[in-house]
Amino acid sequence: MQDTEFGKLERLPAYRLVYDAIEGQILAGRLRVGDPLPTETLLAGQFGVNRSTVREGIRLLEQSGLIERDGGKRPRISSPHFLDLASSASRALILHSVTFRELWNAAMILEPAIAELAARNISGETLSEAAASIGEMEAAVSAIESGEPANVDAFVRLDRDFHEILAQAAGNRVFALAHEPVTSLFIPAGRLILPRLKTYRRVLDAHRFIYQCLAEHDPVGATTWMRKHMDDFRRAYELTNLSLDAPLDAVSLGVVSDHSKDGRNRRARLRQ
Repeated sequence: MQDTEFGKLERLPAYRLVYDAIEGQILAGRLRVGDPLPTETLLAGQFGVNRSTVREGIRLLEQSGLIERDGGKRPRISSPHFLDLASSASRALILHSVTFRELWNAAMILEPAIAELAARNISGETLSEAAASIGEMEAAVSAIESGEPANVDAFVRLDRDFHEILAQAAGNRVFALAHEPVTSLFIPAGRLILPRLKTYRRVLDAHRFIYQCLAEHDPVGATTWMRKHMDDFRRAYELTNLSLDAPLDAVSLGVVSDHSKDGRNRRARLRQ
């Protein structure tokens, strides 16, 4: 039997222990949203540390969105916006070397489900937001087609905003929370695909079809068109010769697929 070796245990700094202890009380429901945090002096005495250590732990809690300050008043427990939490999830996916193939497989389950629920639950107000998003994208596409330089970053933001509107319209906070990190990690690929394949109008048309299904409260149609939209994105990814199995952090560097062939000929087919 092979001997197993263990490395030395890493000691967390005291302020991190303060953070963990207070976070644990919040998650356990003993400290609720709106409750004031005990004073630094009281916390320092309870934890057996100095006030500067407590202050640093509180700073971390503020950064995570678990507490907030209202002017000069004592910090209060707050509820972090799901986007603040999901950004950490995006970083975790990157650190785990998630590939585009894995991300797309997850999106092909998540995005159509969101579209289906959005078609069932979307309100008139949110439908107007979706229409406004499409209007902005139409203006951007018209400007590009008239010869103006394409603002790729702005277009990618419009694309993402439309999908975020659908995630909110679905009325399911778990979907909304799961959706953001997936959408965020598609952004580098979009920045590379759009200027190479010039598929601005194609993205706009997909959004229009999805919007029409939302307006008609047609969950089957919304699901079908979202699947087509996501599958189109994967095909564009391949046509750009990006590697489906490269880690996502490599995408921003333009890593190309080793096994993609005849990419130029297939680009023409995507535009048809």
